[in-house]
Amino acid sequence: MGQQVVSAAVERPQPRPSRDSAFFWEGAERGVLLGQRCASCKKLRHPPRPMCASCQSVDTEVVELSGRGTVHSWMKPVHPPLPMFEPGYLVALIDLEEGIRLLSNLCEVTQEKVTNGMPVEVFFAPTAGGKAVPVFRPQGGE
Repeated sequence: MGQQVVSAAVERPQPRPSRDSAFFWEGAERGVLLGQRCASCKKLRHPPRPMCASCQSVDTEVVELSGRGTVHSWMKPVHPPLPMFEPGYLVALIDLEEGIRLLSNLCEVTQEKVTNGMPVEVFFAPTAGGKAVPVFRPQGGE
């Protein structure tokens, strides 16, 4: 996949991976969106965790995700302002086409043009410490 990593004037905080989520953040550093799948029942799950909620297996596998999805819902936080984000940033729940939902940011689109169900694609924003986080933009541009 190897999506483009973009630069930002404001440095986002660096991710703090857990034992279960380390693979996700390592993939983001490489510009690849990764997910966790149960090795037994093959069900995807997010956020990553040690046991499958469907079959209780502790066997997991890491899979590359398409990075395409739709906006489930979104909001523009107003108060308090957070200095680690550009003013006017948007927060969204993204339904990935593989069937899992991520909490992320919407970029390269104005608040007025965002709609629930809008098709989006992943790209990666840099963070403090040289890491990266997945964020989303409209498919094909605003």
